[in-house]
Amino acid sequence: MLINCVAYQEGKKLADIPVEEISEYLAKPGYFVWVSLRDPDPAELALMKDEFCLHELAVEDATRGNQRPKVEEYGDSLFAVLQTVELVGDEMTIGEVDVFVGPNYVLSSRRNATEGFLGVRARAEREPHLLAQGSAFVLYALMDAVVDRYFPVVDLLESELEKIEDRIFIRGSQRANIERLYELKSKVLMLRHSVMPLMEGVGRLYGGRVPALAFDTQEYFRDVHDHLYRIAGTVDTIRDTISTAIQVNLSMVAIDESEVNKRLAAWAAIFAVFTAFAGLWGMNFKFMPELEWKYGYPMALASMFSVAGYLYWRFRKSGWL
Repeated sequence: MLINCVAYQEGKKLADIPVEEISEYLAKPGYFVWVSLRDPDPAELALMKDEFCLHELAVEDATRGNQRPKVEEYGDSLFAVLQTVELVGDEMTIGEVDVFVGPNYVLSSRRNATEGFLGVRARAEREPHLLAQGSAFVLYALMDAVVDRYFPVVDLLESELEKIEDRIFIRGSQRANIERLYELKSKVLMLRHSVMPLMEGVGRLYGGRVPALAFDTQEYFRDVHDHLYRIAGTVDTIRDTISTAIQVNLSMVAIDESEVNKRLAAWAAIFAVFTAFAGLWGMNFKFMPELEWKYGYPMALASMFSVAGYLYWRFRKSGWL
């Protein structure tokens, strides 16, 4: 679906134009066109391909969707795939933004993303001296908006991890903690898969061999790369902390099982006293000590309870009971 199609001259907005007139404005020097689409169908992308003369491989990737974040160069144009990350309740959703950038045009297409980029366009139009740099600045503005939306997600993941850490040493909560930690780890990996490839792609837009399109905006892309680097570091820290927390929870489970085993072993030893004494005096031999003694039965019970009581005291003292 077409969101807007706007023509600019020297960074200033001229007018909203119909799609059929895009090629006319592209032929005029000093003009560039910025088009935004949402959930486009193949027919819309085919129309844009004809108007902008887009590379067929880039259009094929945009049509299929579910692409890995990347920045690819096709002649004098660029094709960038960005992933949006949104937390809706406890669920994390991944969207996609495909950006076609040429010397005098920008075509952005978003899928499965609830939050749009009208604010990016408004910001760019408020700064015509920056927008006058052309399509490369628009690509930077879109990238910067996507990356800035990662920071609140990172903060929420950190907060969730802190809540789980506060419950690690609460008895009986280990199973629930491990389940929540694995859910959190899955979210962190999804975010990492959006950040790391994009950081690699943005790294090719400044320093070294830079595409001619981005030559004058290298410092802006370096700023985006720095933000991605910070996010990647925080994500790796969260992931390492989650692994440590899982190990701690498993250790707590092992400790609890050890405590239970010690209690069972202690009680088994105590009851073994009764079994041993009863088995000894229960043998059917004719001549046995104290067999005819009238105090034999009380003495046997007293011996059993005395030894059992002594064992209970020792186990209690050692912390097994």
